Amino acid sequence: MVLFVYVDNSNVWIEGRRASAVANGLAPSFDDSFAQNIVDPNWNYDFGRLYELACPGDVQIGRSILLGSRPPANDSLWQRARDADFEVEVYDRNAANKEKQVDTGLATKLLADSYEHMQARVPDVMAVLVAGDGDYVPPIRDLQRRGIKVRVVFWPHATSRELKEVADEFVGLDEHLPFLTLEAGTAT
Repeated sequence: MVLFVYVDNSNVWIEGRRASAVANGLAPSFDDSFAQNIVDPNWNYDFGRLYELACPGDVQIGRSILLGSRPPANDSLWQRARDADFEVEVYDRNAANKEKQVDTGLATKLLADSYEHMQARVPDVMAVLVAGDGDYVPPIRDLQRRGIKVRVVFWPHATSRELKEVADEFVGLDEHLPFLTLEAGTAT
């Protein structure tokens, strides 16, 4: 099996902070966390472990790409991603400090790769999407129409119902929160 992996780093991190807040009692529920914007400000994730969950077993990687907003200069996650042979693409935030271009950039790369690299490998290819936005449903349906399977890996509380339903496989990250949590002072 050849996997093509697409990770929305910003949303993995944001929703992981929310999951950690609920798990550690900072917020009584996800609804409260959303309504009151309660997150665990100290939570960060181990990129290598996320990769293990997204790409389990003995697989070949066709392409791996991590997209997100421009990180602070001292952020080591991006280097860890490069060390794991991920392509890294960062986008500047807009004047209001809002993330822009990540979702469309990811969907564009997913679709372009499906025509340029995946189609010739059907049925031995799978796209792995590490994101949860319902806007990914149309591109996923396009891939599936052409015989390409799609695994979605994301936080269940932040994954659209329709995206979970359309995916050939859904891997929820909430149950893996302790495994994904980067311990303070460690780097992977």
